[in-house]
Amino acid sequence: MFIIYDLLFLIVCIIYLPVYLLKGKFHSGFNARLGKLPKGLDLGRPIWVHAVSVGEAMSINELVAELRREFPALRFVISTVTPTGNNIAKSFAKAQDFVTFLPFDLSFIVNKVIRRINPKIFIIVETEIWPNLIRCLFSRKIPIVVVNCRISDSSLGGYKAFKFIFKPLLNKINLFCCQSRHDALRLESIGADREKIRVTGNMKFDLKTAFASFSDSVLRLDDDEELLVAGSTHPGEEEIILRIYKELRKTHPELRLLIAPRRPERAKEAAGIVRQCGFDSQLISGMKGEKVQSPAVFILDTIGKLVSFYAIADIVFMGGTMIKKGGHNIIEPAALGKPVIFGPHMFNFRDITSQFMENNCALMVHNESELKEKLSFLLDNPESAQELGRRAQALVISNRGATHRNIQYIKNVL
Repeated sequence: MFIIYDLLFLIVCIIYLPVYLLKGKFHSGFNARLGKLPKGLDLGRPIWVHAVSVGEAMSINELVAELRREFPALRFVISTVTPTGNNIAKSFAKAQDFVTFLPFDLSFIVNKVIRRINPKIFIIVETEIWPNLIRCLFSRKIPIVVVNCRISDSSLGGYKAFKFIFKPLLNKINLFCCQSRHDALRLESIGADREKIRVTGNMKFDLKTAFASFSDSVLRLDDDEELLVAGSTHPGEEEIILRIYKELRKTHPELRLLIAPRRPERAKEAAGIVRQCGFDSQLISGMKGEKVQSPAVFILDTIGKLVSFYAIADIVFMGGTMIKKGGHNIIEPAALGKPVIFGPHMFNFRDITSQFMENNCALMVHNESELKEKLSFLLDNPESAQELGRRAQALVISNRGATHRNIQYIKNVL
């Protein structure tokens, strides 16, 4: 079966090679994905933590720090798939750690890398099932733990359809630490052993606001100006926000807007949309602390700094929710005590959304008209906005502790 999997994987790689070339997807870590490691690399028996991209990489900062305190003699390997996640990992890795990219899931590549690194344990953040990787770790008796495990709506169908493939792989994993009971039940339904499943909570609640200290004096606002941040927006949402912003400025001329496209490479596209809507645009990367005259709209075109702009926002709108993308992490702005608004499509964060709505810690809107109405209400009633933010922050604090619980289970496995 794994020979067939390797052949299929190779075919897919060959098909997508022109796409990677055209989109400029090749980066400095591509050799690492091919299994090329530095000569003379000797890490002892490290703890290997894999986090696919930015959100996962940020969520493991505390996990790695606690593991380091528990096992001071061990070094760490931190792998990602995306360059942006890689940069985040480098921001908290120590000099003795090794930050790299996950090798392509081809047996001859994976076997070579795992033999070289020879980790004491392999920790996967959220849920990434790579057949050759799991098989090779298992064959070398290297324990595998999945933390912050969740099964999204979009992936559940695929897992169930190919349960005959995934069940044997899941049974090679030593432990699953799930975000919620809902995720635990889904995991069990696709073949995971109930005895290996624990519900420990969501580590993203443990995200320290220290990440906001990237902060950005680069954005200079007057004392009477307010900032609306539209975070992680997708195509189709910038137009909605800009139409509303144009209306809101009639009654709130001091309001400023920062748009952070989910993919920073869309920044120039977003700038064009801003100009079409009648505003000047200003890319954050081009600013050096100078005051930008209103009504210019700021566009965040750099990686890893969105949290710092949440820190200075007055209101946060979460993107990926007015269109069917499933939303993004609202815990980050909530942890900073910011009032958060999102659209109806938060299905990738269903449990978190339920908690926020049940405790009146965020506002959900269903269309453009409602979004304008709620934003206008918060601007007209700053005390209500602040109270919404305080409740959100309190909810985040009350849900912290998943990282510590995960550590205890990881220690047991080790």
